[in-house]
Formats: sequence, structure tokens, C-alpha cells
Amino acid sequence: MSTAYLGVSRSALNRRWADRLDDRTAREAQAIAGTEGISEVLARIIASRGADVHSAAAFLAPKLRDAMPDPSVLIDMDRAAARLAKAVEMRETVAIFGDYDVDGACSAALLGEYLTGFGLTPIIHIPDRITEGYGPNSEAIRLLREKGASLLVCVDCGTSGHEPLAEAKRLGMDVLVLDHHQAPEVLPSVDALVNPNRLDDLSGLGHLCAAGVTFLALVALSRELRAKGKSVPDLIPALDLVALATVADVVPLTGLNRAFVAQGLKVMRNRQRIGLVALADVARLDAEPEAWHLGFLLGPRINAGGRIGDAALGARLLMTQNPDEARDIAARLDLLNRERQAVEEGMLAEAEEEALRLAGMDEAGHAVLVVAGARWHPGIVGIVAGRIKERFQRPAFAIAHGEGEFATGSGRSIAGVDLGAAVRAAVEAGILVKGGGHAMAAGVTLAPERIADFAAFLEARLAPAVAASREADSLMIDAALTAESLTPDFVADLARAGPFGQGNPEPVIVLPAHKLIDVREIKATHLKLTFLSPGGGRIEAMAFRAGGRPLGDALVKARGHTVHLAATAGRDTWGGKPRVSLRVLDIALVR
Repeated sequence: MSTAYLGVSRSALNRRWADRLDDRTAREAQAIAGTEGISEVLARIIASRGADVHSAAAFLAPKLRDAMPDPSVLIDMDRAAARLAKAVEMRETVAIFGDYDVDGACSAALLGEYLTGFGLTPIIHIPDRITEGYGPNSEAIRLLREKGASLLVCVDCGTSGHEPLAEAKRLGMDVLVLDHHQAPEVLPSVDALVNPNRLDDLSGLGHLCAAGVTFLALVALSRELRAKGKSVPDLIPALDLVALATVADVVPLTGLNRAFVAQGLKVMRNRQRIGLVALADVARLDAEPEAWHLGFLLGPRINAGGRIGDAALGARLLMTQNPDEARDIAARLDLLNRERQAVEEGMLAEAEEEALRLAGMDEAGHAVLVVAGARWHPGIVGIVAGRIKERFQRPAFAIAHGEGEFATGSGRSIAGVDLGAAVRAAVEAGILVKGGGHAMAAGVTLAPERIADFAAFLEARLAPAVAASREADSLMIDAALTAESLTPDFVADLARAGPFGQGNPEPVIVLPAHKLIDVREIKATHLKLTFLSPGGGRIEAMAFRAGGRPLGDALVKARGHTVHLAATAGRDTWGGKPRVSLRVLDIALVR
């Protein structure tokens, strides 16, 4: 094991700090800095994320045309494109069955908007999370058929929907699936199932979200229609939806995904999509959107409709051409999001109490934390699972059960622990009624009396992977700087390595030997901090949701002491004046 960064082998959060670069990538960074004429810090950041002297320029300016594959590399893509082209030519009624999250809403809006441009009137159905659950269901499909739909397209769902999709075929409908969730060995019998994560797909595009798959389907469809002599729309303006879904679904921001988000943010900054403009306005997003805005401001509001309100609101907002309707839907989603936050607060308190018991005071605690509660809202369990995972750095499931026949839950994972595969195995073992997902997130439906069995199954299957992940879990440091060097322009330059997110982590900067001179509590759970550099420079930072947590306790105790500070740096334009915003991740006392 390499030497701990700044000698920090155990920080306030009991983490080891490590240099993200090894000797080879450090030399590569020096070469990149000289070749590209960029700062050494920026060169270190991109070198540690896979760039070399040959690819550095492309990494700093990701272009979609360089990253785009031929859509035909995906199994069944040509069949799907041909069937969609037939629907356009015959002006068929197409039913689009989506998921109730951001990815599902964006995927449905992408396809719906495209078909509408050819004069079709697609029927979009987003299932109710509580009454219908995830994925296609036979009753909804029968209603869609009664409305005249001859083609059913499932987006962000359907890979495991054997019986409902068989019902659609029995009713005389053709069926297409555009999905990305992990697939069972036996697939539904449909006309085309496009999913880079089906076991026989060799495209290497398994990191795409469903909106990314849907976008590639539209590229293939446009090619098919051009071959038939039809003019087709420019797909570039649709990249705002692909970017939003890619960030919100927490898929890796590498390769094609990173290009999707980089180009999609440029589209979003033009403020041409009425629904997203209205949503940004209610979220008080007055700066140019960045990737984190999509994940923390816009995405949660769209998700709120599917969690505790009308699941179809998100897709309607993204497709509307009516400014009044857009403002009305955005306001409703904003209100639902505030209601969601209030419900989440109570659920989280209960869940954390149970998680503390399960995690234990030492390493003997459970490797996977499965918490459950009666009267919990099924639409909030995913957020609660994410919070538990963040606090305890272990995979977590939150499960809601009540008077109904089945309990529903959602899980979030840590790096190196494949939750989706474990859930599929639990379905095959008969423990779950149904379930699916991908490596980092999954959803389940099960009988309440099987919750303990499910927890035991996960513990037995995943404990070794969790142990290995936590053993390797060091806080990876990109560079060390002083408060004086962290200017708004310098931070803006570092942003050239973005967009940041899953798979392309936000750079972690260390400020060595800075004195913590002030700690103030903000809104009960956040801490505002002031640090003094060895050279006398002052800089402020925030520790979000740290109050009453190990990091917050450590910061309060460290007031007046000199610490090594690990943080991420952003650029804030609050009040029209750019300034650096630091988010504290960890500290270590300087002995």
C-alpha cells in the first residue's frame, strides 16, 4: 500500500487519504501539462481519470461525434428502428410505457416528442408507483389497446416484463423494449428488445441510462426514415433530456455518457425547453446549469411526481409547448418536492436508528443494511436508502410495508458491490416477488414476512464484496493547494475536466495545515466554517448535513486547531459576484 497522503492514515472519519495518482499517472500528468499548456493540477485531474498526452485535448473538450457509436451495434436496434419507422409511415397510435423516475420521464418525452413531430399522437403511460408498481402491467396494457394502440414501446422498463408483454402480444400489439436494467437469462418474447445489459449484447454500452439507449434508437430511426426519403428532425436539441437523465440516474459519466452531458448542458443553457425553464425557475436556478444542478435541483423535483404525486407530471412537463402549463406543472412538482422532504425527514430518523443498531459499533456489524418500516411512504424509500448508504458506507435497502399484501423497497450500493445482480438472484431464488436494477441501485417487491430472509440472502452473497470495497475505500486526493490559490478563475479552469459525477468524480482538494477559526450552525444540520491559511489567507467552506454526525462533531472539536482539510471546490455566482465555494469532505488534525 502506498504512503498515506500527508501521512493521514486515519482521518476524522476514520479514512485513509491516498494520492489518486500513482507514479506512472503522475509522470503522464507532467507530460500533459507541458503538451497542452494547462496547469499541473488540471493535468493531474484528467490523467487520473484516464487521459494521456494523446487523448487529453479530447478529454477537455468532449464531442458527441467522437463518442457516438453506430446504433446498430446494439442487438435488436435495427429491428426496433424498422418497426418505429413503419409506425411513422402508417401514422399508427403508439403507446409509450415509461418508468416513474427521471430516466423514465426523459425517455418517454424523447420518443414522444419525436413521434409528435411527424404528426402522430402517442399515448404516454407512466405507472403509479403505489397502485401499479414498476414496469408494464397487464391492466394498463389492456387500456392502452382499447385506446387504439397497435405498437407498445417500453422505455426504462420491460426487460423482465414477461407476462404483461405476453398479454400485449395476445392482444395483437407489437412490442418494443428500450431499456438498460440488468436482464434475466430468459427474455420476454417481443419484436425487439434493445438493452446493452442483456447477456448476449456485446456493444460495450452497458453504462448508458435508458434515455441514452432511447436517443440511440432515435438516431437509428432517423437513419431508417432518411433512407425512405423523409426529412428528419435535428436531434441535438433533445440532448438536454439525455443529460438530465444520465446525471439523475447516476450512471458513469465516462465515454459517451460524458459527451451526452457536456453537450446536453450546452443545449440546456439556451433555455429553449419550456418545461425545463419553468422547473429551473421554481428551483431558483439563476446560474448556468451544471451537472450537479441536474442531480440535486431539477432531478428531485421531477422524481417527486413519481414518488408522492402524479407520476405522469414529469413527462408532461418535458414535452409541453404551453408556458402556462409548464409553470403550473413546475409549481406542483416543487410543492410535491417540499412535501417529499418533510416525509423523508421522519422516515430517515427511524431508518437511521435501525441502521445504527445493524451497523454496530465495530466491524462486526452487518455488511448490508436492510431497514424497514410500517407506514413508510413507498415513494421515499430510495432516498432513505441513499442517505443510509452515504452515512454508513455500506449497501442499504429501505423497505416500506403496511397493510398491503406486499412490501416494496429500494436499495443503493457502494463501488464494487453489484446490487442489481444480487436482486436478480434473489428473484430467481424465490425470495422476492419481483426486482431489478443495476449495479448501484435496485428496487424490490416482496412479502413482508420475507424481509428477514432477503436481508440474510444479501448478507451471505455480498459480505465479501462489501468488505473488499470498504478495505479499499480511501479518500482519493487530486491535489494540495492553499486558500490563496483557490481563486474563482482557477476553480473555473478545473471545471474543464467535468462534467463530474459517477465515474468521473469531482476533484478532491486538500488544504494542508489550515487553522479552523470559526464554526457556525446553519439551519440546524449544516455547518459554515472559516479557515486561515499559513500565509494568512481566509476562506469559507460548508459542511452539509454534518450537524450531529461524525464530521460535524469533529469540526466542532477542531475549532481553533490546525487541520488538513479535504474538500471539493466549486464556483458560486451568488449576488452576481463569482466566488469559490468549498464543500468539506473530511479533516485530519495536524499533530
